[in-house]
Amino acid sequence: MNTSRPAAKELAEESRLWWEEHGYSVVVDYGSGNSGISEGDLDFAVSLGGDGTMLRTVQLVLDRRVPVLGVNLGNLGYLTQVEPSGIAGAYARLVAGEYEVEERMTLEVTVGAAGGPQQKLVALNEVAVEKEGPGHTIRVAVAIAKRPFLTYVADGIIIATPTGSTAYNLSARGPIVSPRLRAIIVTPISPHMLFDRSLVLEPEETVSLRLLNGRGAVLSVDGSVLVPLSPDESVETAAGARPARVVRFERPDFHAILRAKFGLTDR
Repeated sequence: MNTSRPAAKELAEESRLWWEEHGYSVVVDYGSGNSGISEGDLDFAVSLGGDGTMLRTVQLVLDRRVPVLGVNLGNLGYLTQVEPSGIAGAYARLVAGEYEVEERMTLEVTVGAAGGPQQKLVALNEVAVEKEGPGHTIRVAVAIAKRPFLTYVADGIIIATPTGSTAYNLSARGPIVSPRLRAIIVTPISPHMLFDRSLVLEPEETVSLRLLNGRGAVLSVDGSVLVPLSPDESVETAAGARPARVVRFERPDFHAILRAKFGLTDR
């Protein structure tokens, strides 16, 4: 849960009492990601917060293939399913089995220098390689499916999933892609070059990023994990072997969500 929101703490306590009254054991994670949960212990995970909390919860239970119910305490709530006022009804539907599990594509990320140690990460929304500070650009060589494609001069590069197409990718003027699709989206951030378009790739295609100058850069994963990058390191991304599993009570109307979140009306 998002411990910076008092409402999340209150709702966590109410949730714990509800589940225990219905015969379930409850483990509350207060944001450390280290709750002592062992393999096979979980039937469900509940995320109390906004989309950022939902992303962290999904990553916490991804290897266990546990479905995650998102309770929206944030602003946008693309990934969350219910509002706090409907939480008791949502829990009752979970217990009754009146739900579906929607699988969302993830990205597997490998960071490191050739022949050196490798760090592996997983993203549900996006991976971004960005300049470390203001006042300069970075040069990033991009390879697609192991073949060189283009060297970008830009503030950074975003590699997003369809789920992440409405997150950082959208703010960088990337395309909106239906979250039920499988695709990899490559979007430059403020490119200083003629070619400034996004690419929408097949999920089987890998994307590699390599820094070409000595200026500092950082790798962010779903907006939170920051890894400093040096010019001898590369970032390899591919479709994840394990999808995120999100609880749905009704199939969401993605287009209606877009209209509501952006206040879109017909002229």
